[in-house]
Amino acid sequence: MDKQTVAVLFGGRSSEHSISSATAGGVLGAIDRDRYEVIPVGITREGAFVLEDDDPAKFPLDAVHLPEVVDNGTRVLWPEPGGDRTLRVVRADGSVEGLGEIDVVLPILHGPHGEDGTIQGYFDTLEVPYAGGGILDSALCMDKHFMKVVLQSAGISVAPWVTIRRGQWTTSSETLRAEIAGLGLPLFVKPARAGSSVGVSKVDDLSELDAALAIAFAEDDKVLVETGVTGREIEVAILDSAEGVRASLPGEIVLTSRAFYDFEGKYLGGDGVDVVCPAALTDAEVAAIQDVGMRAFEAMDGRGLARVDMFLTTDGDLVVNELNTMPGFTPISMFPKCWIASGLSYGDLITELVEAALRR
Repeated sequence: MDKQTVAVLFGGRSSEHSISSATAGGVLGAIDRDRYEVIPVGITREGAFVLEDDDPAKFPLDAVHLPEVVDNGTRVLWPEPGGDRTLRVVRADGSVEGLGEIDVVLPILHGPHGEDGTIQGYFDTLEVPYAGGGILDSALCMDKHFMKVVLQSAGISVAPWVTIRRGQWTTSSETLRAEIAGLGLPLFVKPARAGSSVGVSKVDDLSELDAALAIAFAEDDKVLVETGVTGREIEVAILDSAEGVRASLPGEIVLTSRAFYDFEGKYLGGDGVDVVCPAALTDAEVAAIQDVGMRAFEAMDGRGLARVDMFLTTDGDLVVNELNTMPGFTPISMFPKCWIASGLSYGDLITELVEAALRR
């Protein structure tokens, strides 16, 4: 069987650049080389597409020195619509080299300019197949406000919240403070369009609100303040494959000494949190969690994949926190762990994503 060529795209302009680069290390090391030719394409923090080294060891998940895409002087030229799918690179000396025709792009980008529908629209315009979410589901899930609106309309429970835009906070802070006070404590303050818990703060007293908003507004000019939900933190992985939409066994985030599942706990192996999959749940709880996860995915017009995060309360209710349309694939990330626990290896998971894109 002839090999198909996959362009693995990573890095990007968002604050999650290094996490995307670390994810690339995992993907480059696990993708089925007997089945696919691989062309690694990095996006620098400034937004330049560069030809990267096909070397997983270059992009380790190292808490001391997180990996990144450095401008090496090359520039990748994507195929134009209506022509062949030859990927080309302009070398630092100005010479142009054809890298061969690509069959599909695997964009493992997190955050704005990668997980928000923009890169998806770009490849739709170029008529180049790509794995993962499409324009609509990516955009909806990137914006936590609209994500909650859609989930509510589908009858899925979400935490009560107040959305604040920077200008509103400047002109109507007292009115907004009264709304926020009505949410109760504790509160979580989040940028509307960021991921990996970047810019997120827990507020246990309203005197901490202004500082938390300042941190969130540094990431986005739209911020959510939402009621903290008491319950077990459950995550389920969703995959849209040849067999249809299916859900993994759920996992659980178990906090021991950390206040919440923050950036350090997610990616840097910080103390105070354990990522457990499969979670200790009854068969009925597993079925309910999988059902809510798939319903949430379908409500967003999801395609490809998503990780659905929710709370299981002491009353047995399920409250969806968010959907992530390109969850991390780092060695300690929940998405691959849940599928491995469900019988699908890391390499086979990547194959499923690529093959789903080729079918589309």
